[in-house]
Amino acid sequence: MSTQYIDSPLLMKLLRGGIDNLNKHVDEINELNVFPIPDGDTGYNMLLTMEGGLRAVPDNNEEIGAFSRRVSDGMLLAARGNSGVILSQFADGIAAGLDGIKTANADETANAFLSGVKHAYDAVAEPVEGTMLTVIREASQLAAEKPHENIEAYFSDFLTQARETLRNTPEMLDVLKKAGVVDSGGAGLICLVEGAASVLNGEAPSPVTGSFLPTAPNDLDLELFNEDSELTFGYCTELLLRLQRSKTDIELFDADIIKNYLRSVGDSIVCFQTGTIVKIHVHTKTPYKVLEFCQKYGEYLTVKIENMSLQHNNLPADSPLAEQQERKSFAVVAVASGEGVKQTFREMGADFIIEGGQSMNPSTDDFIEAFKRVNADAIFVFPNNGNVILAAQQAAKMYNDSSIRVIDSKTIGDCYAALTMLDTSSGNIEEIARNMSKAMQGVVTACVSQCIRNTEMDGFLLQDGQYIGFLGKDILSADNDRRDTACMLADRIDFTDHEICIIVRGADSNDAEAEDIADYIRKSHIGCEVYVIDGGQEIYSYILIVE
Repeated sequence: MSTQYIDSPLLMKLLRGGIDNLNKHVDEINELNVFPIPDGDTGYNMLLTMEGGLRAVPDNNEEIGAFSRRVSDGMLLAARGNSGVILSQFADGIAAGLDGIKTANADETANAFLSGVKHAYDAVAEPVEGTMLTVIREASQLAAEKPHENIEAYFSDFLTQARETLRNTPEMLDVLKKAGVVDSGGAGLICLVEGAASVLNGEAPSPVTGSFLPTAPNDLDLELFNEDSELTFGYCTELLLRLQRSKTDIELFDADIIKNYLRSVGDSIVCFQTGTIVKIHVHTKTPYKVLEFCQKYGEYLTVKIENMSLQHNNLPADSPLAEQQERKSFAVVAVASGEGVKQTFREMGADFIIEGGQSMNPSTDDFIEAFKRVNADAIFVFPNNGNVILAAQQAAKMYNDSSIRVIDSKTIGDCYAALTMLDTSSGNIEEIARNMSKAMQGVVTACVSQCIRNTEMDGFLLQDGQYIGFLGKDILSADNDRRDTACMLADRIDFTDHEICIIVRGADSNDAEAEDIADYIRKSHIGCEVYVIDGGQEIYSYILIVE
């Protein structure tokens, strides 16, 4: 079998094949986590990101450039976790490389993949070799250097180098070698490409069912907006605009022209340009004005206008999306799990909590939706997990109706310390962000969780089911008893110049044990004030915040 080019129907099959194969191996990908606590994000993050791309495209024929752009836009919004964001940026670069192309031969596919490599690396402030990025780069570069008679040959060369690079990732990163695993993101990428290659070789992917089928919107009760209703919330207006050479100079076109106009007729604005397509989202009471203005520069690929008053009335009364807040100067969005943790952050000044964290990373679109709801001139964002920061940053780049500052918080302890210094009285966005970032520098956040595999790390012979105490990625204590593990962890923390210890107890702990640990710390560290919060979080039995 010889395939000379990829068109959009074939690309759809390749996507389905890749998703099907990744789905079959998702648990294996999740288990390639470096740290021995529940952290099974990578496989699911990549799968859900790919799902977003699949949902974004109609099952019909169009030029591969436009088709791949739809896939990319869907993935950009669905991206979650570092692996998902990098994968979405790789797809974004591929779409840029295919822009204006009707069908792609092997050479054009190779060039598009190289474009994807550049976009993926650009998305990460400090790229680390030995990760998914390296697998993408080395496989794309080697495959591009060789001549290919057909698409099958290109994918074969890509996979040969990708597998070789993946095998070498433990030699590039000590943490992988120490844990005895290869990079999980790189392994997930290979699963996707292997699934696509199997389609080229004549294997039919399994039907994409369940959560991977595009879902129809919930049935709306149209009577909730009747003849006497008032249009309170306006229209959620979403457009894909293809710029036209007959209407504008595409090479010199600046999407800020549209952004600035949208600000005059609406809010909750998302507007970004990729190639010759401009993606637009705005809440407005006059969508016809938006359509009229944008059509000066191009023609519409898709148009969606929904009555937000009707959407609002169909939401449950207790839904966090049921009310959009009044426009304010400043707002805080934080990621957290556990009712106690979320309530604590609300009391400290967080305006919106995105459910998520360890093992449940929110998507780019989750952040954008939060930005819309808080409705502020400036928004400070606390990802509170190292695997969530990239999605928050990607959302910040895509959202244009507010000035977004993503605070580099990797733990809820960082967020707790920063919110204690929340003071917007200066009115200076940079100063406010700087003060909160400074507050995080002195905080220590250590955790107790259960080990999920037998391994040796940091001098400990760890067993599945054992409790471990750790600070960052360093294991400081381990024991079969949860209370003793927490106390030993406290003994290993340097309390010098720290006066307060917050014990955030998880869903699997109890008040009596938490108070016992608090008493132990009070006696061991005279003068330290110790407080207990019933956080209710999963995964972490205890979180110790020392500041």
